[in-house]
Parts: sequence; C-alpha cells; structure tokens
Amino acid sequence: MRQTFALLPLILAAGCTVGPDYKGPPAVASDAAARGTFVRASDPAIRRAPGVARWWETLGDLTLTALVDDALAHSPTIDAAEARIRAAQAQLRAQRTAALPNVSASATYLHAQLPGTGIGGSTSQSGGSGQGGGSSGGDSLSTLDFFNLGGTASWEPDLFGGTRRGVEQVRAAVGQRYADLADAQVSLSAQVAQAYVGLRDVQERARLNARSTALQRQALALTRQRFAAGTASQLQVDRLEQQLQSTDAQNIPLAAQIDEYRDQLAVLTGRTPGALDAALAVPAPVPMPPREVPIGDPAALIAHRPDVRAAERALAASNAQIGVNTAKLFPSLKFMGLFGLGGTSIGDVVDPGNFTALLTPMLSWSILDFGRARANVRQSEAQRDAAEAQYRQTVLEALQDAETSLSRFGNVRQQLGQLVQAESTATRAARLNDQRVQAGTSTVIDQLDIERQRLSAAIGVAQGKAQLTNSYIAVQKALGLGWSEPAKVAQ
Repeated sequence: MRQTFALLPLILAAGCTVGPDYKGPPAVASDAAARGTFVRASDPAIRRAPGVARWWETLGDLTLTALVDDALAHSPTIDAAEARIRAAQAQLRAQRTAALPNVSASATYLHAQLPGTGIGGSTSQSGGSGQGGGSSGGDSLSTLDFFNLGGTASWEPDLFGGTRRGVEQVRAAVGQRYADLADAQVSLSAQVAQAYVGLRDVQERARLNARSTALQRQALALTRQRFAAGTASQLQVDRLEQQLQSTDAQNIPLAAQIDEYRDQLAVLTGRTPGALDAALAVPAPVPMPPREVPIGDPAALIAHRPDVRAAERALAASNAQIGVNTAKLFPSLKFMGLFGLGGTSIGDVVDPGNFTALLTPMLSWSILDFGRARANVRQSEAQRDAAEAQYRQTVLEALQDAETSLSRFGNVRQQLGQLVQAESTATRAARLNDQRVQAGTSTVIDQLDIERQRLSAAIGVAQGKAQLTNSYIAVQKALGLGWSEPAKVAQ
C-alpha cells in the first residue's frame, strides 16, 4: 500500500503533455495575401475567380480529358502515393495502441532436479566412497514438475504525453502523405496535357511541312523545265533543291517526336509504349485555352497548393517530435502482471482453486545518460526550425512559380497575336499574287514561293498555339489545381 501511495503523484501526472503545442505555420508573404491579386496577372483574359479543379476539361478536348482521367486512375505514380498513405495510416493505428495494455497468453511446463529434501514428488540418493578408509555418504535430489496456463500483462501509462505526441506526429505524417498524393495528381495531369499538346503540335507541323514539301517539289520541277528551256539559271535550280532538302530534313525528326509523345502518353496512363499508337494516329488541332482564365488569389494558392500543404504537415510532425523526445527526460512507470492456473500436476491447470495473480509496478528513470536525451531534444528543435524554414521557402517558391507562369501566359498571348497577323499578311499576299498570275503579270513559280511562305507563317501560328496552351497548363500547375480527394484510400 505504501508503494502505491508513493507512485500516486506519477499516476496523477498522466495527462501532462510536454513539448510545444503546434500553433500552425508561420505567416509568410502576408503582403501578397493582403493584396489579394497576383502582381503579373495583367492579361485581360485573367480573372480573379476560383480556379477550376478539373482544368483540362476547359480545353474542350474529349481525348485529352479521357487521357488525364485514365492516368489519374491507372498511373503507377498515383498507386505508389496511395500505398504510402495506407502505410502511414497503419503506422498511426499502431501508434495509437502504444498507450493500451498488452496481454499475452502463455503455457508453461517446468521440469527440474534440485538439491535438497522435501521438494517435488520424488527423491533419489547418490553415494560415494572416500580413499584411505573414509566414510560414504549420500546427497538427495528432488524432482520438480510445474504446469501453468495463463498469461502476462503490461501497461505503461503515458505520464508525460510522449505517446500522445507520437500520435500527433504520425497523424501529421498521414496528412503529409495525402498532400503528396495531391501533388502527384497535379504533376501528372500537367504532364499528360503537355505531352498531348506536344503530340498535336508536332502532327500539325508535320502536316504543314508535307504541304510545303509538295509545293517546293512543284516549284523545283517548273524551274528545271525553265532551265532546260534556257529561261532559268542553274543557281535558281540549286537554290530550290537546297530548300527542298532542308524541308525534307525537318520532317524526319517530327516523326520521331510523334512516336516519343505517344509512348510518353502510354506510360503516363499505365500502359506499355505503343499501346496508344492507333488511338492517337489521326491528327487533331491543338486544344486552346478558354477566353477567361480564373486564377484565384495568393491566399488561396498558399492554402490549397499541395506542396505547401505537405510542407506545413512536415512542420507539424517535426514540432510533435520535440514532445516525443522531451518525454524521455522524465521517469517512466510500467505495470507488469502474471496470472494463471497451475501446480505440480497437469490437472492443476483446470482447477480454479489454483489461480495465481501477481501485479508489480516498475519505475525507471535514466538519471545518468551523459546528456543524450537532452541532445535529442535539441536535435528535434533544430529539425523543427529547419522544417519551418522549408515551409517559408516552399510558399515563396510557389508564389514565384505562379507569378512567372502568369507573366509567360500573357506574353505568349501577345506573341500569338503577332503570329496570327503575320499569317494573315502572308495569306493576303498569296491571294493578291494569285490574281497577278491570272492576269499574266506573275509566274507560277513566284506564286508557289509565296504559298510556301504562307505555310511557314501557318507553322509559326501552330507553334504559337501550342506554346499558349502549354503556358496555360503551367498556370494551372503553378496554382496547384488538378487534385481531388482519393477514392481508393481508406480514410
């Protein structure tokens, strides 16, 4: 009883939780949040409205939508991220059981031969003879059989909250794994969209290059006819041959790029290379961004971008680790118990009158560890400071990413407008020269050359459209859009 009263203060201390309480992440870029707008969001198409989570649907391409959804459902990258969530959840369940009693069943049989008398069920005598007329004597051995059927139990009260801090730490790690999954979804949707845009861009340029090649062949054939008739020089023939060879050389890598993009899309959707060749064989236009692009505001970016959320959860976990290590500076109390039925015969294990129980407390305290426990606390405090610095860096880089992508989007839109004007000018020149050919004031060769220039301008527009869509994709990725709560992961 006296021992129980001696342990009472420690038992009452259960419920005390050492270590700093987590008060949330530090305020970062408060000026940007207060401003409410991005600095580089000056393009007329940009709107301060909540972003669209499934932003790829705004491009209006059913094939692209199917590819992104397929990738999110079957990509090994997503499967791996979901598996890490399940592992973290299992770790959380295991950590929660650390504060609960542990009970183990046991069955014991003991057979021993002990010196002495009156122990056990049988005794035996052993004798010996001495030299030179000594006396002989005997020692008795007792045989002991013991049977026991029961168990052991142990429980360690969480006196100073080390276990509770451990649960807090693992719970934060689970949140970090969920944020990592969301970040993988954002990156994957952007990768699929960029690969699809690249494929459609290359297919369109290959088509226009083929038309340009056909026109150059016609011009070369006519020039050779004129050279044979003496109305054209060898220099004109050589110049057209050089242009044709240059255009043919540009067509070769385009075919390789088409295969590369199709294989990339196949792997991103969890398929083997070549699996999408037939489905993506027919060229299609590059999907264009919507007329208005909602982007939200910096505060929404900080709150919802997955990598920022992952950094915040990492900070929370490192803060809890301080409490885990601090609790090791204090005493620990453990209760151990034995119980069961037993005796010297096997029948005693079924006799209720032979029930035996033993409960004993054990107090331990590492008084002399040469500063190891305190060093662990200092280490966890430094790791918390590093996690806080990493959080601030992640927020600043996220804002920089958003501002850069918005600036690029606006500049690419202006560039595309100039390319479209250049194409219009080339088309108008081709139309006017065609009238001159009909009137006999211009040659067919000149018309073919002007048409080739018009196709070159069209190729520039096609590339500009692809750059605009890719810059739109970059904006969505920078805003952290494209993720959703996992459906296959148990909450």
